[in-house]
Amino acid sequence: MSKMTQRDAFFQSLYQMAKEDKNVVVVSADMSAPALDKFREDFPTQFVNVGIAEQNAIQIASGLAMTGKKVFAYAISPFITLRCLEQIRVSNAIMGIPIVIVGMGTGFSYCNDGPTHHLIEDIAVMRAFPKIKIINLTDNVMAAAFATISYKPGQTTYLRVDKDIYSDIYPIDYDFSIGIGKLHAGKNLVITTGPMTHIVRDIIQAKNLKDVGHIDLFEIPINEAPFIDAIKGAKKIVTVEEHFLAGGMGSAVLEVMNDNCINIPVKRIGINLKEGYKNCYVYGGRNIIRSCYGIDSKSLTKKVQNYFEK
Repeated sequence: MSKMTQRDAFFQSLYQMAKEDKNVVVVSADMSAPALDKFREDFPTQFVNVGIAEQNAIQIASGLAMTGKKVFAYAISPFITLRCLEQIRVSNAIMGIPIVIVGMGTGFSYCNDGPTHHLIEDIAVMRAFPKIKIINLTDNVMAAAFATISYKPGQTTYLRVDKDIYSDIYPIDYDFSIGIGKLHAGKNLVITTGPMTHIVRDIIQAKNLKDVGHIDLFEIPINEAPFIDAIKGAKKIVTVEEHFLAGGMGSAVLEVMNDNCINIPVKRIGINLKEGYKNCYVYGGRNIIRSCYGIDSKSLTKKVQNYFEK
C-alpha cells in the first residue's frame, strides 16, 4: 500500500463499502483521483459532483446525511474547510449532522501552488467546533482503516489527507481507536502528527537517538486516558507539526496536560514567526518551505537534540 497516495488507499477502501452499502455517497467539489474515478464509473448514483462549489458540497452532503446517507465530502483541504466554516458550523457543529469531510493536500502538500493552497491553520480552526473529530492521517494503512471507522454514524469527522507518498508505519491490523500510536519507547518523548511523524521517525533511526521515545498523535480532540498513560514518566516532551503553533496539535497537548495537572516540560516546534523566517506565507518546494520555518529534517534534528541534552 505504500506505493500509492493516502487518497487512493482511502477511496479503494471506501469503494468496497460502497459496493455493499448503497447509502455510501461521495460528494466531490470537482475533484478526481484514480481510485475515485472507478468509484464514479461503477456507482454513478452514489457520486455527486457539485463543481467548484465547496460550500454547496457541505450543504448537499449534510442534506443527504439527513436522509440516512453516509456521506463523504471531498475537495482540496483549504477550500473544503476554511471556505466552508459557516456551513460546517451550522450544519455539522450546531445541528450535529454527521458527515465525513475529506480534505486533500494539508500542510504544504500543494507546495508549488502557493499559500492559497497551503493549509497550516485548519487544526486550530476546526478543533474549536464541537462534535467534530480531526484525524491527521499518517500512512496508507491508517487511510484505509479510517474509511471504515469514519463510515460509522455518529459525529462529523475531518480527515486530513497528505498529497505525498509515504512508507507504511502501521501493521494492517493496528487498532486506531485510541487515537495515538506508540512508535518508540524512551524517557524523552517526541509527539508528532501527520507527515512530521515520518521525518521524526527517520531522524530517531538515522541518528540512533538514545532514550528518545516517539508518539504519533493522529486524533484531536485528544483521547485523554491513553494519551496520559503514554506520556507518563516522561522527562521532557517535544511536539512537532507542519502547522502554525497557535492552536495546533502542540496547543492541544498542553491543554490536556494543564487540565490534568501534568507538569512535564514541553517544547513546541512548528511554524513559529518568533524565530527563523519572518514571512507568514512563502512559496517554493516543500523542503525549501520547511527549511524556512525550521521544520525540515536538519533543523528538527538540531532542535530536538539540543532540547533533550540541556
